[in-house]
Parts: sequence; structure tokens; C-alpha cells
Amino acid sequence: MVTRRRFLGFSGVGLLAISTGCHPPDLQQSVYGADVSDDALQQKARLKRLKNRLLGYPVNMNTPSEDFFAWRKELFEAGIDAFAFNNVGNPFKESPIPYNTHEFERETIREFGKLFAFPADDTWGFLSHSGTDSNMHGMYMGRTLLKGRTGLLPKAYFTHESHYSVQILRDLLGLDVVMVETLPDGGMDPNDLADKLAENANVPALVVATVGTTFKGAIDNIDRIQEKLRSHASYLHVDAALFGGYLPFTPHAAEVSYRTSDNAVSGRYDSIAVSCHKFFGFPSPAGLFITKRSLYNEFNALFSKIHNPEYIHHVPGTITCSRDAVKPAEFYHFTTPSAQARQVKDAQLMLKNTAYLLAQMLTHFPELSATRANRLSNTVYFRNPGGAIVKKYSLATMHIDIDNKPEDFAHVVVMPHVSREVLTEFLTDLENSQSQ
Repeated sequence: MVTRRRFLGFSGVGLLAISTGCHPPDLQQSVYGADVSDDALQQKARLKRLKNRLLGYPVNMNTPSEDFFAWRKELFEAGIDAFAFNNVGNPFKESPIPYNTHEFERETIREFGKLFAFPADDTWGFLSHSGTDSNMHGMYMGRTLLKGRTGLLPKAYFTHESHYSVQILRDLLGLDVVMVETLPDGGMDPNDLADKLAENANVPALVVATVGTTFKGAIDNIDRIQEKLRSHASYLHVDAALFGGYLPFTPHAAEVSYRTSDNAVSGRYDSIAVSCHKFFGFPSPAGLFITKRSLYNEFNALFSKIHNPEYIHHVPGTITCSRDAVKPAEFYHFTTPSAQARQVKDAQLMLKNTAYLLAQMLTHFPELSATRANRLSNTVYFRNPGGAIVKKYSLATMHIDIDNKPEDFAHVVVMPHVSREVLTEFLTDLENSQSQ
């Protein structure tokens, strides 16, 4: 058998080393670098055993079902992830490059479009590289449409509770920001939004609302925001990275629905972004971006004046050119009945365990001021319990102003892997640390 090292010995580099009597340092060890790969893999194996203790960040650490890995194997046998596939362009248009997974991408968008109550005959979207990528497309689409309609660049409206990527994207898009105040729970204050809109009456508004803010888990009231936007040129994008994953599988699906009813003429927002790797537990970062096809067509007509790559036979309408073809095919699994049945159970258990954690903390640790922004949230935030707890459970920490004084807080995000056993361990550790 010819090993990788023996192969290198037969290569030009190896023959040169033999003839000169010199042995390059990298050939004295594994071609992967024993000092890196062995230690790194051992460390990952240790982390694997501790994955259920990840409480501070919105990632589902459960391993996907056997069905998912069986589907992944089928894809590989068909060549997907075995050699180069590319989802360049609009997944709803025929591509001149046959090595793509557009059919799986289209069906995924259609199925999730139904979950979010988009019109069946008026839905468009794609699978992005991440939730931030989806937010970027929503904000870029909003900027393009508003400038096309009014001739003016819009101003970006959001709150300090929005995900930090929104501020980065606002900067990339070259937009002035109007920071909107928040209500006590962390949600956008619609009345302050109305005041800020009045101050900028002649400038279109690109509003980014959040359903499930990053640290507090607050929900911006989409209907009240839309009410304030009625007489203003605007585009409303919804960042529902985490909550948009699980709310459709609960009795609270209307919170992220595009329409209030099947007969509704207009929608509650213009586009939505949802992460695939958060609630669903997809093994790598990815995101959904969904909007109306008619809105996309209006955008694409403007976009074509900027970018019309004749060699792919259509205007793509996406910021990125080459796009991952493996992720859409793999994520298609999460549209199947068996996967969605699991998602219903996961969503119910998450909210139940969140209520349990809050009740236990209020009863046993009132000094930590545990708070849950609303009953739809899977996040509980509280005063920082100390470095040992923060480190063991990878808790996120932030400063929150209490009576105009910044105090250090942490939070627990109750994802599907956070069982009662994990919460019991956390509460026990909390009790021990507080008694010291």
C-alpha cells in the first residue's frame, strides 16, 4: 500500500531530498502535522462530550437524525459534495451549468414559504451562506427598491438590541442610521419610530425589525411598526434568525407569518431571514432568505442595470455569484414530514424548559433578577453569576443599563439539546457558586 508519505517520497520533492541528503522538516512528521492534527482532533473529541453544556449561544447541538445522514449519503452517491457543484444564479431560473441543486433549493423555499404564509404563487428566495448573508440581501434589496422608487437613498432604522451584523451591513451599504429607542422588554418602540420617521419625512426608511433579539429575546411588534410606516416610503426586513426557525412549529406561528390570513392582500413585511444552523441544528452555517416573487422581479429589473452577466444566461438577483450547492440539497431534508414532526417536538420542549428554568431561577436565585422578555422566547437573562459558571456553560455576557448604570448580565438560550438534566446541572452549579 502506498501511504501519503511514501507517495511524497516518490515525488520530485522526495527524490530531491534523497539525492541531496536533506530531509525537509515537514516530511519528518505526518503530512497533516502531528503537532496540530492529533492535538486538535483530541480536543474536538473532548468538546463533543461536553456539547450539551453550550447554553449561551443559539445553536442546536443535537446530532441530526439518522435519516439526515442517510440522505447526505444519497446525495454523495449522486455526486453532490463528491465533486464541484455550484448554485450560481437565481434558483428559479434554468442555469447553463447543470451541476447544481436548484431543484432542492426551490422546493425548500416553497415549503418554508408556506410555513411563513407567503402566497404560494408569489414566493421567491434562496439558501444563503448564513443569517447575516440573508440580512445583507434583505437590506440590499430594500435599499435598491427604495432608491429606484424615490431616487433617494433610504436611512436605516433599527435598535441597539438588533444583531451586530445589521450595523455592519448598514455601513457596507453606505446608509445613514436612525437608532430607534426600545421598550422595557427590549423590543422596538413604535412610537419612537413614528417620531423619528416624522423627523425624516422626506427620506425613505429601510427598517430592520427583529423577532427574537440577540441577547434579551425581545420581539419587535411587526404590525405596529407597519402601522407607523403606512404613509412613508419604506421597506421592512425581518431578522428572525432564531425565532423564525421554531415559531412556525408552535401555536404562535402568526408572529412570523407574512400574511395575517389567506385572503390578505398585503403582507406584514417585505422579506425575512432565518438561520438554518440555529433551531434546526443544521451542521454548518446557512440561512433562508424569503420574499415575494413580484417584489424580487421589481428589484431584479433595477439590479440588472448594475449587473447583467450574459454568460450565465440570466440576471441572478443575488449578491454572491457562486453559491454553495451542497447546503441547499442537504437542508432540503428539513422539509420532510419526519423532520418537521421532530421540529414540532423540539419547539414545544424548548419553550417548556425555558419556562421551567425561569421559574427555578426566580424561586431560588431572586438576587440574579432572571428575566424572560416574553412567553415566546427561549432566552432567560440574569445578572452575571461569575466566571466559573460563564466558562463552564459558555454563557454570553453583556452590559445592560439598570437605572442608568451598566451592570453585567449573562443569558441562557434554551435550545433543543438543553434537557432538564442539563438545566439541573446548571442550577446545581449556580447554587454552589452563590453559596460560596
